[in-house]
Amino acid sequence: MSSRRDFLKKSALASAFLLGGIPEIKASGKTKTSTTGKKPIVISTWGFGVAANEAAWKVLSAGGRALDAVEQGVMVPEADPKVNSVGYGGLPDRDGHVTLDASIMDENGNAGSVGCLEHILHPISVARKVMEKTPHVMIVGEGALQFALDNGFSKMDLLTPEAKAAWEKWKKENNYSAKNIDKANHDTIGMVAIDSTGNVSGACTTSGLAWKIHGRVGDSPILGAGMYVDNEVGGACATGKGEACMKICGSMLIVELMRNGKTPQEACEEAIKRVVKKQSDYKDFQLGFLALNKNGDVGAYSLQKEFTYAVAVDGENKLHTSDYYCK
Repeated sequence: MSSRRDFLKKSALASAFLLGGIPEIKASGKTKTSTTGKKPIVISTWGFGVAANEAAWKVLSAGGRALDAVEQGVMVPEADPKVNSVGYGGLPDRDGHVTLDASIMDENGNAGSVGCLEHILHPISVARKVMEKTPHVMIVGEGALQFALDNGFSKMDLLTPEAKAAWEKWKKENNYSAKNIDKANHDTIGMVAIDSTGNVSGACTTSGLAWKIHGRVGDSPILGAGMYVDNEVGGACATGKGEACMKICGSMLIVELMRNGKTPQEACEEAIKRVVKKQSDYKDFQLGFLALNKNGDVGAYSLQKEFTYAVAVDGENKLHTSDYYCK
């Protein structure tokens, strides 16, 4: 999975973006990004978050709604065949199926999600349709696909030649084993934004773990795990081993810690400490959290090194590297 990490680093450095030119990558250290009082603002996970932030910022800088911004933002990596952990080009499960998970949540607490969705380029937009057009929160599998088709989405093959070749290679080398939840097998995009009116929304979308058992659903479509927002407090999102995040309801935990007075940085650190305390194998996988409160303060923390996140605010769009626990 090293190629995924290499791609993220190279793509972040190689492109010039709308808001700040080439993003700054800070060295690992106890990063406490403070942007108190500044809005709009958008934050997102990993190197591809810079391009995602650019799309979100176009909405926010025009006075648009945070909900529209996060949807437009995460659609960028969903449609990028070079991103092998989100949407089109995502690495498949062990049976060769590219299955997608996504969730979205607005300032009023409305939410929608899809799990194990195949053949649809933008699962985040299907999740929004679930939120806006049904009495449900989550639709999965064949039902999610049928719902998408019924609502005008087009069916397509999401398995790119590159992803197929990687899958064929994996099959030969791993004897159909799904035991690949390691430090490199992750890279969900999560995004939280505050618009010019002060409202908060969030989105999260992924193709999930490569080579997973068919039907596996991670934390990304689970409200309170992969992403959660509360308009009174702020929001949080997660990336990494979804099973670990689900066990502590990581994003909602962070929001509730912020509600009770923790800064976003303190809340992210506390959530990681909870994982360390409760899950004895924490040294073997990656999990990172990213949080934003209503004041515009940002926090980020991870289990392992090299968790990066993008922040777009006040005319700049930069990539940062979080502090981490396992040193």
